[in-house]
Amino acid sequence: MFSSRRSIRNRSGVRVAASVIAVLLTVYLFLCYFIVPELWLFRDRTHVLDLSNMVTTTEQDIPGDPINVGLIGTREQVIRAFAAAGWDPADKITLRSSIEIGLSVVLDRPDLDAPVSALLFEGRKQDLAFEKPVGKSADERHHVRFWKTTTSGSDGRPLWLGSASFDRGVGLSHDTGQITHHIGPDLDAERQLVIDDLQEAGQISRTYEQPGIGATQAGRNGGGDPYFTDGRVRVGVLRPDTVR
Repeated sequence: MFSSRRSIRNRSGVRVAASVIAVLLTVYLFLCYFIVPELWLFRDRTHVLDLSNMVTTTEQDIPGDPINVGLIGTREQVIRAFAAAGWDPADKITLRSSIEIGLSVVLDRPDLDAPVSALLFEGRKQDLAFEKPVGKSADERHHVRFWKTTTSGSDGRPLWLGSASFDRGVGLSHDTGQITHHIGPDLDAERQLVIDDLQEAGQISRTYEQPGIGATQAGRNGGGDPYFTDGRVRVGVLRPDTVR
């Protein structure tokens, strides 16, 4: 009888604990993904409106990473160029891919096509994204997002503008408390890595620069991470023969 009562109390305690955890999780999600982003925008709306159009935004309209790299080429040429350079295409965010990247970080195991979060440029989510792992898991990685623009190069192929950065670890956003990857501050080094890898793989015929966000030593992205950059966009022209 005593054993039966103890078992009932244990099950009751488990149910209460599960209910408390569910409530706390619901409150966390509501605050970090709905309330805090709106408070952030209310506090910094003037700053958001004054930003250059060469900055991405999160889905909550918080400034993200700046545009710092570009490519001239067809979609197929861009994809094949990164494959030749040893970069992997990033998965779209789904429940399965989110679970896989979580397990990769927790268990320190590879996830070569781990998803990257959505950023918006000119009102659209990225068209393509690529990553280059560092170490065993998706905790650290080089990654770049690209958006196809309506601008064309001198040869008629489209210009793709991108945002390259280094994920240095998973944590909570400094501004909203959302789960996110934190980026390294040196965006120019990441821009150069993308171009260098493509050049070493023989995919780029020439490069040129165009204006971007402008030089800053005190930038902050959508996760609240500081960054610095010379504010230029380095554009690589892909070799036409990257498609055979």
